[in-house]
Amino acid sequence: MDRPLVEVTGATVYFGADAALDGVDLRLFAGEVHSLMGENGAGKSTLIKALTGALPLSAGTIRLDGKALHFASPHDAQRAGIRAVYQEIDLLPNLSVAENIALGSESRRFGLIDWSRMRAQAQVALADLGLDIDPASLLGHHSLAVQQLVAIARAISTDARVLVLDEPTSSLDQAECAELFRVVRDLKERGVAIIFISHFLDQVYEICDRVTVLRDGKLVGEYLTRELLRIDLVHAMLGRSADNLRTRTRLHVADDRREPFLSARAVSVGSRIIEADVDMVEGEVLGVAGLLGSGRTELARAISGIDRLDAGIIRVQGAGEGLDGPRAAISLGVVYSSENRRAEGVIGDLSVAENITLALQAERGVLRRMRPSRQRELATSWMEALDIRPRDLDRPAGTLSGGNQQKVLLARLLALSPRVLVLDEPTRGIDVGAKVEVQNLVGELADNGLSVMFISAELEEVLRVGNRVAIVQGGRVVDTLPSEELTPDLLTAMVARPESEA
Repeated sequence: MDRPLVEVTGATVYFGADAALDGVDLRLFAGEVHSLMGENGAGKSTLIKALTGALPLSAGTIRLDGKALHFASPHDAQRAGIRAVYQEIDLLPNLSVAENIALGSESRRFGLIDWSRMRAQAQVALADLGLDIDPASLLGHHSLAVQQLVAIARAISTDARVLVLDEPTSSLDQAECAELFRVVRDLKERGVAIIFISHFLDQVYEICDRVTVLRDGKLVGEYLTRELLRIDLVHAMLGRSADNLRTRTRLHVADDRREPFLSARAVSVGSRIIEADVDMVEGEVLGVAGLLGSGRTELARAISGIDRLDAGIIRVQGAGEGLDGPRAAISLGVVYSSENRRAEGVIGDLSVAENITLALQAERGVLRRMRPSRQRELATSWMEALDIRPRDLDRPAGTLSGGNQQKVLLARLLALSPRVLVLDEPTRGIDVGAKVEVQNLVGELADNGLSVMFISAELEEVLRVGNRVAIVQGGRVVDTLPSEELTPDLLTAMVARPESEA
């Protein structure tokens, strides 16, 4: 490890007059796992895009094996052996698994695609990840977790020398994370240099050898993971002690005698949700806990009118027998935020102002266009209220950090003046500082009378935010308990117990 495989020196990237990266250095050695840490907006994504050829450097150099490289496109970086797997899966669900793995490097024979060889090569790449799925199957028919693993299989199917994993575990359960880490360790033994980006500190300390911390586009430092205390890592990322973060106090426990604002009884959607009962009370956060595939998301979509019910009744303020689509739900004050921000949330090519006012404009219809001055006035008020940064209404929302994109999505929903807010993984893939801000915001909304459903794969977060916790297994709500009666260990045991014991 005397000489870095990759050395980035003085990396600087400007967007207009703003420096997203300001003189950042990074070293990657063969056969190591290196974590890139920092708050949302710290410059991690910009640095990765420069390293993978998606963004040109305004200043600085990138060297591979001591040779300076200039990437005109991601294809140039891939030819040099630098591959990336991003948090938001960038594959084609309408193509087969094999076609996605081979995309851009298809095996050919006599000028035509050699389908049998392509599927055989895909099978080998999948086997490396411990995936037993049909390479000829349609990618879109698989879960988000399997699609994430297919994206990783695609990256390692070539002779990658540098592999960037951007939040690779955000859609994986514990067993799938363990399998991924097995593959990462195997790649490390083969001499691959791996950048691992995650907001899960436990995973960083489990798998990473070194950590580079960025803050406000600048390098804070490079550290050996075994020598860096977690509290010092958080301090380096935030520039302040974690104890100084504003945290919300526990909300009062809802009075059981109060009528729920929204109640679902014996709700069923195919085999995904089975006779689920849910009560949502004004001024309360209902946390939802369950393993990946337990039916958490399906439950959220059912009570938000996204998916049509096969059976059961949903009553809003004691009236109604079902929500006939999301438009009807919105008219009753029920809004939904998807776990998939990219596909079902923020529209990256539209400006921040257009994203914030999108739902309001949809309510008005195409013939009643909102005045630009009114649009900017509304967007500015929500930008200030939720502290969306940078304060640029015209900036494409897709260029914001994950935490700020989540705030834009929340602003769009809150602009509708909802009474029920259903949030599916609202803190997924955002840093510790932005996570606390979102948690505090959820608490403040409940304090102001909203009824909030809060779904998270992080059980400690569910307990921290929720007044009550609904435990979902096999599409059923098996228990709903006050959070004061639960501990993280007890909740973990409850969500992981066999369904026969639930």
